[in-house]
Amino acid sequence: MTNERKDNITVCSAVAMLIFGCVLTTIAFFIEPMGEIHDSVLWVLGQCFIYAGGALGIANYARTSAKQEVDERFREFERHHRHHRHMAAAEGDGEDLDDITTYDKPIDDGEN
Repeated sequence: MTNERKDNITVCSAVAMLIFGCVLTTIAFFIEPMGEIHDSVLWVLGQCFIYAGGALGIANYARTSAKQEVDERFREFERHHRHHRHMAAAEGDGEDLDDITTYDKPIDDGEN
């Protein structure tokens, strides 16, 4: 299963839980006793909010913060590596500056 498919399932299930919780609460408002929502219905609504918040918020935050950390480490490694290669080329260790390969962005291996 691809990451994109997992993300789509997560978003769809979170939205479905939000809709279910709102519909259940609305229906409970019109059942006897009129105008009162039983505590059990509010508990289920709270569980729906917790699931949707976890699925949409926490997972997304963890994914983006981990990606930012990896990207920053990669840029730091690339700067350090580029500096040492330039220093070696400037000192005449047999490496020409035109032969140095650098990348503008991390290579996407399809895992993101």
